[in-house]
Amino acid sequence: MQLEAKAINTYYGLSHILFDVSLEVDRGEVVVLLGRNGAGKTTTMRSIMGLTPPKTGTVTYNGQNITGLAPYKTARLGIGFVPEDRSIFPDLTVRANLDVAYKKSKTRANKWTIEQVYALFPRLEELSRRRGGTLSGGEQQMLTIARTLMGDPDLLLLDEPSEGLAPIIVKTLGDFIDRVKQEGMTVLLSEQNVKFSLKHSDRAYIVDSGHIKYQGTIKELEKDEDVKKRYLAV
Repeated sequence: MQLEAKAINTYYGLSHILFDVSLEVDRGEVVVLLGRNGAGKTTTMRSIMGLTPPKTGTVTYNGQNITGLAPYKTARLGIGFVPEDRSIFPDLTVRANLDVAYKKSKTRANKWTIEQVYALFPRLEELSRRRGGTLSGGEQQMLTIARTLMGDPDLLLLDEPSEGLAPIIVKTLGDFIDRVKQEGMTVLLSEQNVKFSLKHSDRAYIVDSGHIKYQGTIKELEKDEDVKKRYLAV
């Protein structure tokens, strides 16, 4: 098991947000966290990354306990986080945004280079001299993902990547997920877009009010009309 969260409880101040949340992600899988806005999906991502450490419970990555580890140390272990707010450097060019994130591996050949991310997102090469703050929302999302890849992660956390984007950009993101899965990368995806998620994932967890209410394969979820109607409004 590449990633495991076991009975994590996370708080914002005195507010209890996650309640005994447990999930597993195996190497090479695409797993989606589904749920309505405010269900706890982003907090789960932040708990794994160490941005909002859980008060109790454990997070394990490749057999190592990373609970509460500083985010930069978590990233060095091979977990890349693509936040919902994108958080690009608006005053830097696209190329500079990518160069800042590049991490040269001392032990192995880097999976991702500037040429490879440009091949993945050709639009970014066209915009390489443009400042990040002048890009459209979809272009910024591509830049955020590409910048994360420059850190050479083995596991990618994608938080609401399709939110607010045009259908053509959503398709590009879906193609990206399919491609990196073929290349052996593991993806944990947080999404409200059910159709998009079911198309590009292997397994699903449904989060509701900070609790895991369902887990199963995509085929199992597609057949469970009661669960979809109750928690996903579809």
